[in-house]
Amino acid sequence: MKKVAVLNIGQFIRQSNLAGFYTNTMQDHLVTSHKDIYLPHSHNFYVAILFTHGSGIHEVDFSTYNVTPGSLFFLNPGQTHHWELSDDVAGYVFLHTQSFYDLQYTQNTINQFPFFYSMHNLPCLYITGNELVTIEKLFIQIYEENEIDESLKKQKIISLINLVYIESTRIYLKLNPVDGKNKNTYYVKFRQLEQLVEEHYKTEKSPSAYAQMLNISPKHLNRIAQAVIGKTVTDVILERVLLEAKKELVLQQKNFNEIAYALGYEDYAYFSRLFKKKANETPSAFLRRYGNG
Repeated sequence: MKKVAVLNIGQFIRQSNLAGFYTNTMQDHLVTSHKDIYLPHSHNFYVAILFTHGSGIHEVDFSTYNVTPGSLFFLNPGQTHHWELSDDVAGYVFLHTQSFYDLQYTQNTINQFPFFYSMHNLPCLYITGNELVTIEKLFIQIYEENEIDESLKKQKIISLINLVYIESTRIYLKLNPVDGKNKNTYYVKFRQLEQLVEEHYKTEKSPSAYAQMLNISPKHLNRIAQAVIGKTVTDVILERVLLEAKKELVLQQKNFNEIAYALGYEDYAYFSRLFKKKANETPSAFLRRYGNG
């Protein structure tokens, strides 16, 4: 299997696109940019995809979601994905770097939106009716604005992207209501936990160590994780470890023994058992599903 590199936005070229930004119809995008990419790959930019026709599956970080008309996907930089789509698939896609968005909205970073807030939040919405009409119109406006050369083009496109994110957040919160009590403080602390896990997951697996870094008790940190995502702190740590193991296996083709050691497990057999318990399959079985091993 060919090693798949992290894609950068410069690889998606259309003459009308602004620096740090790309948009297209799904039909043209699949032909010109994703024709030969059927295996998991990742990007260093944000992705928004609206499917308006067709069917298939879309796998994000090795979890599978159905593609139907009204499927709306948001991907963070670094997330892996691939898809298997019907020939009649249609829709719209836009991509942008973090700086493309954040330089315009200096007071509000893109991570405020729930689908970009945490790797534990679902990357997709299934929308219908008036909500689908609203979102589709915004995607069409983004595409059409990009095709013309008018003054304040960048500002209008970023404003339309922001509207996509705002409308999608409203839909997201309707489908995934959040308990208002302690919501803000819990979410801030959980975000801090995820950032610390991202920095230290290869060397630190103890929930109490992260609680100490956050100056709270392990019991309270666990309460926060349960309230925000319904999982324990141990789950948060191990899911990040296993996601990295899967990425290394598929994208970098490293030996599992090497991966175990790099992730802080000197006992290969123990990590293999842990992988099987959490992923419900052995590392070799996982690899076979991606045409290797």
